[in-house]
Amino acid sequence: MDHPKTDKQFLPTSVTLLNMIKSIMKKLLLLFFSIGTLTSCVNVVSSPTNMPTPTASIYDFKLKSIDGTTIDFSSFKGKKLLIVNTASECGYTPQYAGLQELHAKYGDKIQVLGFPCNDFGGQEPGANAEIQSFCSKNYGVTFQMMEKVSVKGESTAPIYKWLTDPALNGWNSEKPNWNFCKYLINEEGKLTNFFNSAVKPLSDDIITKL
Repeated sequence: MDHPKTDKQFLPTSVTLLNMIKSIMKKLLLLFFSIGTLTSCVNVVSSPTNMPTPTASIYDFKLKSIDGTTIDFSSFKGKKLLIVNTASECGYTPQYAGLQELHAKYGDKIQVLGFPCNDFGGQEPGANAEIQSFCSKNYGVTFQMMEKVSVKGESTAPIYKWLTDPALNGWNSEKPNWNFCKYLINEEGKLTNFFNSAVKPLSDDIITKL
């Protein structure tokens, strides 16, 4: 004779459903937040015509790559730089493919530098080795990836302080508002443009400035 099922027998299903709902709600909140931050600012910000000379040089930086090697930024003199804060679990993560293609096609003109960060939605939780493996396996990344940093708040990395402080870079105060924001540096080490996450690596906004 069959016995009626008890509430305890339904409990695992209820817990699973609750976790699914929480997961969906979290993703929706992150989506709304990302849309809100992107629509609250322009896609591209350019330096003024008479751009002041930076009070600090980007070529003074010596930073760690994702594998722990020290990168001397003075080695980038005479070449444009595209600095990007990246993440492995973001809706914009497929931009890794565009960044790699940009590197492959225009590597003689521009150096792409990826800085993993976990500041937006906790979308880069892994350690450097995990991130490096992910980029290589999923997108064949060969452009220079740097060690994981913070790009906002009290723990902002020095390179991002330079990128976002007009007293240092000469004019710009635009800060990353989500993953895959981009900063373009010219051959003389001057910051010329800020691009928000929506600007794709191979867009005309970027290509026409190479």
